[in-house]
Amino acid sequence: MTNGTPLDGNAMAGDLREIFAVDVTAARYVCAGCTHADAVGTLLLWHQSPGLVARCPSCGDVVVTVVRAPDRVFLDLRGSVRLEVPLEGS
Repeated sequence: MTNGTPLDGNAMAGDLREIFAVDVTAARYVCAGCTHADAVGTLLLWHQSPGLVARCPSCGDVVVTVVRAPDRVFLDLRGSVRLEVPLEGS
């Protein structure tokens, strides 16, 4: 249980702005398939599909997909257990 009244997701705006304003290729992922951990920049990228498909170099599972539409970007991280984003100045 938490104390107090819950806020809506807009309360995360500042924290999320700081995270998504960095070079995410330096962030570390943990593959949901094999628990291999490394920098996002080490993922193997397939770009001939309608979007970008980034696979784990260890097991080949899809870790991240990015699909661009005219007015938005769809980011799917379900193949990653977590994404650790380094903050500038840390």
